[in-house]
Amino acid sequence: MSDLEIGRVAIVETLEMPDEMGHHLMHMGFVPDARVIVIRRAPAGDPTVYAIDGFEIALRRETAQSIKVRPLEEGS
Repeated sequence: MSDLEIGRVAIVETLEMPDEMGHHLMHMGFVPDARVIVIRRAPAGDPTVYAIDGFEIALRRETAQSIKVRPLEEGS
């Protein structure tokens, strides 16, 4: 997920991380088939703010790399 451009929309497919961290993110809305939007990045490029389930959540690149997504086509 960390490679998505600002403004891109994607669908969460899997979380590839330890269970404890995965459960924490799932409670914040990062579940399979959830729609996520890249909102903005910090000036240095990390962290990135994502919108999911009505919330904006900042994630470090390391964490976002463990969330596998399927980008939606423009206009989807």
